[in-house]
Amino acid sequence: MPNKLRWGVVATGGIADVVTGDLRLLPDVEVLAVSSRALPKAEAFAAKHEIPRAYGDYKDLLADPDVDVVYVATPHVQHHEVTRAALEAGKHVLCEKPATLTLPHLQDVVDLARERGLFFMEAIWSRFNPLTVKLREVVAEGAIGEIRSVRADFGFTLEHDPAHRLWNRALGGGSLFDLGIYPVSFAHMLLGEPETVAAHGSLVDGVDAEVGMLLGYPGGETALLASSLVSPLLSRAAVYGTRGLVELPGMHHAPTAILVNGVEHRAEIEGAGYVPQLREVVARVKAGEVESPSISHAESLAILRTMTKVADQVGLGYD
Repeated sequence: MPNKLRWGVVATGGIADVVTGDLRLLPDVEVLAVSSRALPKAEAFAAKHEIPRAYGDYKDLLADPDVDVVYVATPHVQHHEVTRAALEAGKHVLCEKPATLTLPHLQDVVDLARERGLFFMEAIWSRFNPLTVKLREVVAEGAIGEIRSVRADFGFTLEHDPAHRLWNRALGGGSLFDLGIYPVSFAHMLLGEPETVAAHGSLVDGVDAEVGMLLGYPGGETALLASSLVSPLLSRAAVYGTRGLVELPGMHHAPTAILVNGVEHRAEIEGAGYVPQLREVVARVKAGEVESPSISHAESLAILRTMTKVADQVGLGYD
């Protein structure tokens, strides 16, 4: 394996632009190639980020023998197709969340990655934020006692436009899979997979405009979560224990500060915030590992099981 891992970026949208910028901050990474369905877009993206190779089809990028790792940033509905093709081509994969929209598709790529001995991870970047790491540490140390309840939401108002990917069912739209995955992942990180799931929401054009979720656990613990495209939710989180609480006062998926029993903790955020996640991928690939303990294959499957139950209850279910 070369000293520098050579990455290929599939798609050129907003998230690909930001993550590629952070990729270029890592000294042991070379962003070698990018693809888009429109070659001029790939060429413009390549020029912006000083990427030497641009392709008009992701299959051409996957056929490039010099690409070691593929970052999949396509619309949700294409994640399974592109991830499977990348693994079949012998590439390691970091795929934007949700890694797939259905459990059979996620199990398929997990099984394939393990069979081929290739790294695969769902890009839930919030897990690697230094303050999220700090949160896990203080909880493990018993700073707030036993966790009894978690509250988290993420939402904003987005003008209804059937062509926009978040309002377009054909592109895997809706608040749950794009925004709600953060609160659900947050609850899973702290309490594990729930025993019961209750959800209610509203649909527009076949996708969820908003969802409220109540997750229940065997010991009586609860998680109250929400996502929305029609209300400006505070996007905060709180973890309540028997001896105190941790508050994430703003944008809990990308915190810049947390309060542990009223005491503020801050940390330096590298780049746009994706650097720790990308560094983790590089380290695990170089170590020959197929997954990260911070967001393991089993946990991605558990999160998607919860989200599938929510989707089915609000009438969103994807085939």
